[in-house]
Amino acid sequence: MSLEVVQMQVGLIENFSEIIGCTETGEAAFVDPAFEVDRMLAEARKRGWRVSKVLLTHGHLDHINGLGEAVDATGATVYCHPLEVSEVLNHVPAQNIKAVEDHEIITLGTGSIEALFTPGHTASCICFYLPAEAALMTGDVLFIGSCGRAQDPVAMKHSLHSVIGCLPEETLIYPGHDYGKYPKGYLAFELAHNPAFAGR
Repeated sequence: MSLEVVQMQVGLIENFSEIIGCTETGEAAFVDPAFEVDRMLAEARKRGWRVSKVLLTHGHLDHINGLGEAVDATGATVYCHPLEVSEVLNHVPAQNIKAVEDHEIITLGTGSIEALFTPGHTASCICFYLPAEAALMTGDVLFIGSCGRAQDPVAMKHSLHSVIGCLPEETLIYPGHDYGKYPKGYLAFELAHNPAFAGR
């Protein structure tokens, strides 16, 4: 395992953003840099990490509000769903945008991150899975103890039950908001206790 996840609560509406860093090479990625980008940059510098990538779970403003600031400061490439490219263009230049495919592997240092398309909250939600570390950034698809508002309930059910729910039960969930009893938690507990998984 070469990737380390740093969870940070940012802003005034209980947002979580993450920094994923390769402990071997120092290459790092921001996940959903919405607020307090200066704090995220300072944390990366403190660890000796160089931010080269930004991973977006979806394009709601409370998840991308600080995107332009993050890219201006780092020159990072933004990885997003193809449906989000037009929105991301309002924040960063086209040359800094990379649309990803479902199950695409994103290399970060000596580690890897898999993009999992998980529509439902929006049509363009992505969860980012670190297979070696058994960690999942879920954005607003899955919270601890609940799930995000469903724009498309059928798609949301499929994403929760047939995509996230099929990952290893030891997977550590990093949600997009601090709406649960704990800031993060294991998938096994969510499968057993989260109403979003009822009737699996």
